[in-house]
Amino acid sequence: MKLHELEAKKEASKKRKRVGRGPGSGSGKTSGRGEKGQNARSGGGVKPWFEGGQTPLFRRIPKRGFTNAPFRKRYAIINVDAFNNFAKDSVITLEMLKDMGLVKKEYNGLKVLGNGELTQKVTVRAHKVSQKAQEKIENQGGKVEVV
Repeated sequence: MKLHELEAKKEASKKRKRVGRGPGSGSGKTSGRGEKGQNARSGGGVKPWFEGGQTPLFRRIPKRGFTNAPFRKRYAIINVDAFNNFAKDSVITLEMLKDMGLVKKEYNGLKVLGNGELTQKVTVRAHKVSQKAQEKIENQGGKVEVV
């Protein structure tokens, strides 16, 4: 088969529906929207969660208990294998990681996790460090400073 012998599928070349182009087109006058009503108007229609005026589901179900969501602390997370990109004996901080693009946001600080292998000595300044990550950093002769 050669490139010029290829044929498009019928689904791929389906023409778009041109509405409001006269009665002969099959969707003229009201453009397939029917006669009057909310959906016939420009800008009309309801939001996907609207239930026709019935009390919405979110308001019908009971709300109980306490949620800590507004007060929770989130940390920018990085694994120890990312520290292999840095020079030997370098001091790694959250600001440095953010500048390099390894961390997108600062959140409430930096947490270092122990996934992957570390091959060089580095000093890490973080807000939280997992036990496994601390062992891997110290085994290479590096230091962990909790800020």
